[in-house]
Amino acid sequence: MNQKVDIPHGLPMERDAGPFDPPREITRLRETRPVSPLVFPDGHEGWLVTGYDAVRQLMADTRFSSRLDIDVVHVPYETPGMPFATEPSPQLPGMFIAMDPPDHTRLRKRLTGAFTVKRMKQLEEHIVEIAERQLDELARLTPPVDLVKEFALPVPSLVICELLGVPYADRASFQANSAQFMVKDQSLEQKMGAYVALNTYLSELVTQKRAEPGEDILSDLARQDDLSIEELTGVAFLLLLAGHETTANMLALGTFALLEHPGQLAELRADLDLLPDAVEELLRYLAVADVFYRYATEDIELGGVTIGKGSTVVVSLLAANHDSGRFENADTLDIHRKARGHMSFGHGVHQCLGQQLARIEMRAGFEGLLRRFPTLELAIPAAEVKLRTDMNIYGVHELPVTWTVD
Repeated sequence: MNQKVDIPHGLPMERDAGPFDPPREITRLRETRPVSPLVFPDGHEGWLVTGYDAVRQLMADTRFSSRLDIDVVHVPYETPGMPFATEPSPQLPGMFIAMDPPDHTRLRKRLTGAFTVKRMKQLEEHIVEIAERQLDELARLTPPVDLVKEFALPVPSLVICELLGVPYADRASFQANSAQFMVKDQSLEQKMGAYVALNTYLSELVTQKRAEPGEDILSDLARQDDLSIEELTGVAFLLLLAGHETTANMLALGTFALLEHPGQLAELRADLDLLPDAVEELLRYLAVADVFYRYATEDIELGGVTIGKGSTVVVSLLAANHDSGRFENADTLDIHRKARGHMSFGHGVHQCLGQQLARIEMRAGFEGLLRRFPTLELAIPAAEVKLRTDMNIYGVHELPVTWTVD
């Protein structure tokens, strides 16, 4: 820890260690300086946290704020075409992921009943049916096909649309807008265009549900008169975006990872009882929602250093999950591992609300895919798979696959 380490200028982004591992510079920093100074492109001197223990401590400490409106938002990587921010972002109604208690608590508690383990367990059979129907559609196609388009994206989209009461027929529009919103180096005008389009659509939807509620989560929220239309729209935006983007990318990237680890894949196919642990391991190993931000509201000691008030702190959940101080041989995919304690759903008050739903979708998706397509393989060389390094949620843009047709 005492050896001299260069301070990184900008967040290392290139997946130069392979499609499933953190960038080499991130790994080097975690091993030598798990809480490291970081110079942002706009000159801000903030911090990068990569060690498991430090990440877990930080995520549990609400003095590290999630709000974007308390100071200028400093972005840790180059964003061509976007000027550096000069003032804080306004707080968006309903977007509780960017709030602190008590505002965060007030909104989040409205949703906890909808996403309990018991409620999700009751939905499991229906989610399996949705996955199987999509696999029926996949089986009718002539390979090669893009697994993202034909399976990984439709399954969680169908599930979240049904849960929220969003017409699935509208999926092409909201998926296109959410994808544009998630591009890292998109211009401010393009991002805002996508945000406004999604916001307008969802505002009309929740207004309709307030007038004529149905049997879905957004209708349940709309029945609560103390929530404004603006808050309902923000909550809907967050749930819709998170509800299909993360799981879709885990299904696609997880399939890619298994295909690239044929020994692990063969073991899993031979014994599908290993699937629950395999899903946890894939979550740990891939951590598609990797980079998060926090803002120090006072001087805080973390990992032996003092993070000064006003500092922007960048957190890498992927780096924490690959910390061999917590997980033995952490850079190795091991479906027999007991990976509980991984950070892929976050930690603390912002831990992912829909994590049980995501687990059920992944178990149903992987189980059905492996069972029904025993000869599944990549249709292109692995090096040609297009990685989502340009997106805020990691994964693959496309996954061309093929199989033997009887």
